Amino acid sequence: MGSRTEQFIASPVPYGRIELKRVFQRNYFKGFLVSVIIHFAIIGSYYGIRYMQEDDEHIPTVAVRVLKYSDLGPPPSIANVAPPPTVSVTAAVKPTVGTPVPVPDAEVSPEQTIATQTEMSNIASPITEDFGDLSGGVQIERDITIDDEPGMNEFVPVEKPPQIVQKGIPVYPDMAIRAGIEGTVWVKILVGKDGRPIKAVVIKSTTEMFNDPSIEAAMKFIFTPAYMNQGPVKVWVSFPFRFTLKDTRI
Repeated sequence: MGSRTEQFIASPVPYGRIELKRVFQRNYFKGFLVSVIIHFAIIGSYYGIRYMQEDDEHIPTVAVRVLKYSDLGPPPSIANVAPPPTVSVTAAVKPTVGTPVPVPDAEVSPEQTIATQTEMSNIASPITEDFGDLSGGVQIERDITIDDEPGMNEFVPVEKPPQIVQKGIPVYPDMAIRAGIEGTVWVKILVGKDGRPIKAVVIKSTTEMFNDPSIEAAMKFIFTPAYMNQGPVKVWVSFPFRFTLKDTRI
């Protein structure tokens, strides 16, 4: 009997700090997980209720009124239909064109005389040139021709554009050379039917000092005329004049 009691006391059940720590950690993790789930459930339900309320606010409410057959009243009678409006048609009026109307003698216009062929030939004729007493004083009318110049921005269709035959070399201004100034001037040239410039206009310039030399050089150009429908035409062409200190040529 004594040996059994000593054996029971010598091998006690393992229960102490280490076992309590294990139980505490396991229960703490379970409690933390449950509390997180509860918090997420509460927060999710709150925002879900708000979302459903917002959707209800955006749904338009339509008032529907149910009408009964008795509220419509009796249908209109076919016998009491208003007659169509009457359209008055006026009688045709007989035209009076061609009907002679007597006029008093005081209002009658005087007789008009028609000029004879001789009187009509003496009326001033168009511009003429007198070449003396040739063939009995024959007068030859001056041939008037209209030759309009195309606008600077007007598109002129050509079959063969003008080609440069001879270039005009601009004179580099001495003041620009001493000051070390360079620049570029874009000039539009109106090429005539003979291939020679009619006018030149500066359309863009980096330095106004080079404008006049560029226009003078442009007027010295010689082109082959532009052709359209087997005939020469006037056209505008563009040409840049570049002024550099290394090479004063174009």
